[in-house]
Amino acid sequence: MNLIEFFKNNFFHVAPILISGAVAAVIIFERVQTLFKTYSMQNTEGFLSQIKSLVSKGRTNDAMALCLQHPGKPTAEVVRAALERAHQPEELVINTIEYTRNQYAEKIQKRTSYLATIANVATLLGLLGTIAGLIESFSAVGHADPQQKAALLANGISTAMNATMLGLGVAVPCMIVFSFLISKANHLIAEVEAGGMTVHDSLQVYSMGVEDARNDRSAS
Repeated sequence: MNLIEFFKNNFFHVAPILISGAVAAVIIFERVQTLFKTYSMQNTEGFLSQIKSLVSKGRTNDAMALCLQHPGKPTAEVVRAALERAHQPEELVINTIEYTRNQYAEKIQKRTSYLATIANVATLLGLLGTIAGLIESFSAVGHADPQQKAALLANGISTAMNATMLGLGVAVPCMIVFSFLISKANHLIAEVEAGGMTVHDSLQVYSMGVEDARNDRSAS
């Protein structure tokens, strides 16, 4: 039995697996575009180094302008949100960083976990087709005419194997891409956290410098 015949003769087993694969393909396309294009920065370390230098010198407006050059990038958005609260109490700055970081972490991880679920479902749907094929084989052995037993048995086994192959054909790529996307998502979240720490530390350095300058003026 070739695949075309298998699809025609086992439509109700095949269709859910194909639908799962189509949904997975859409999710993969959207997540790859989001994680590797929309949210990624070409030189995050260089960006954070510039932010650190500018903020430590009190040039928050220039740092804000630098963030605006990277619209929609989670790391830049966290830094910008913190800079907007730069003249407010430290607790508010920290809360803003944490809130923005959590907000983008959720967006970065969004829908990726569905791929693992689809992989499991596709495997189980393939197993369901396998069981159906085996039942067909056993039925042929028990009730068919001796001349038809071999053909029916082969047809049932072919159905079982094709169902397994189709389910794994969807599940395996989903799991591979899932691992790949999870790794990228964790990397982006780490960059966001680094951005929050960098801007917070830089604001602290600037505040300490201002305080030391005031103390020197008072002592003189």
